[in-house]
Amino acid sequence: MPTSLDFTGPLREALLAADFTYDRVAEAIGEEAHRALGRNETLPALRRTTSGGPLDTLIRLFLLQTPVGRDAADRALPGLVDRLCNAGLLEQSVSEVAARMDCRPYGTSEAGQERDLWVVSDLTPGLDGAPVAVGPDHVLGISSASTSLAQLTMREPVGRALDLGTGCGVQALHLAAHAGHVVATDVNTRALWMTRLNAALNGFEVDVREGSFFEPVAGERFDLISTNPPFVISPATGERLVYRDSGLPGDRVVEHIVRTGPDHLSEGGWLQVLANWAVVDGQSWDERLGSWLREDCDALVVQRETLDPAAYVELWLKDSGHHGGPDYAQRYDTWLSWLEETGIVGIGFGWINVRLAGAGHAGRHELIEWPYDVEQPIGPAIHDWGAAVTDLRDLSDDELLARTLRARDDVQQETVGRPGAEDPEAIVLRQQRGFRRARTADTVEAAFLGACDGDLSVGQLLGALGALLERDEADLRTTYLPVVRDLIGQGYLV
Repeated sequence: MPTSLDFTGPLREALLAADFTYDRVAEAIGEEAHRALGRNETLPALRRTTSGGPLDTLIRLFLLQTPVGRDAADRALPGLVDRLCNAGLLEQSVSEVAARMDCRPYGTSEAGQERDLWVVSDLTPGLDGAPVAVGPDHVLGISSASTSLAQLTMREPVGRALDLGTGCGVQALHLAAHAGHVVATDVNTRALWMTRLNAALNGFEVDVREGSFFEPVAGERFDLISTNPPFVISPATGERLVYRDSGLPGDRVVEHIVRTGPDHLSEGGWLQVLANWAVVDGQSWDERLGSWLREDCDALVVQRETLDPAAYVELWLKDSGHHGGPDYAQRYDTWLSWLEETGIVGIGFGWINVRLAGAGHAGRHELIEWPYDVEQPIGPAIHDWGAAVTDLRDLSDDELLARTLRARDDVQQETVGRPGAEDPEAIVLRQQRGFRRARTADTVEAAFLGACDGDLSVGQLLGALGALLERDEADLRTTYLPVVRDLIGQGYLV
């Protein structure tokens, strides 16, 4: 890997000149070919990129991994082909040029600002059903996991941010747009080189450091830590793919990060983790993960999906290219046997968000199972949850009674019951934005929420409801003040 990255400036200029951006590529190949490429099929896009122009050439070269003529490559990358070959991004024969690495356009939209970025990584394995052969130091490119973490991460301006286990640097690129100083760490030397390359290619400064877990940042604290650790739950036997395998058995890597991460947070700082965890026989998932959380931290943990052991093993054996191979059945049996022996009956996937509440503050822990659609990006909803927790932390009942509240504009009420019935069997309050939570409510809760328009205080509303329903006001306060706190904490009231 060359140490000089002096080719990144001219490369960026060439990519811009060719209009090699996410939107233009999607437009050039069309929706059908775009969907096919998402399934690792290149033929529809190959049929749409035959002009020989710079944009078509770059699409065929990098995204479709198809050799192009040397003349076409020179037109798309003027004066750069030899330099990119020396840097390891391309290789050439007498008359053709082929990609040795992927260079992919990446469009982001943060704080209302659209940005065109490019991400260099190793080539996408398995295109058109070709055998998957990835080395142990393979550097994964843009993936569903990296985009999920990008949507999860909060984008408020911060002073210092850490991308833990950076890979090719996708999260570091996002963080650089709203953090004063970004540190990116990894154990994979090739990944760190690509992170430096991607930072330079996109005009960002990133402090890149080699090392395991928090070793490269010992003694340092951050306002935001974002990480998609190598979380695959395996028996830690056989070859290790660094981008997905930590070398630790089970979900120990995630537990370690959740337990020790707060030691590297500034007060009020956030640790946001995209991860797998084991669902163990005889113990609920939330009880198990709850034991990892510190009392001086707030935490919102969301289980988005659960896979049974067989489906999980099949998923990752296909990912590594072993499906259909001569030792597939043996690997499958070994992995599945290990899961059974360790009492793992399922594997959860989701989000762990931890905030250091600070000395003297007892943290709020909320662990929920929510496999339903949410609004993306979800980061703003995580931020709002944290803001509500802070607001409620030291709020006395008397102070809450004096507050004026407003029902969030997107909350809708649904009633369930037989047609023509005088009273509904159930009332459901449903959010249309953020987490899109839903909760059942009684008539008092629904009436209270409906009356919250920012005019009357909580105490005045409960008093009015007491008079209307002929209920004792003190009893209503005792019963419904905790409900009001829940409605604020869950984002129904602001």
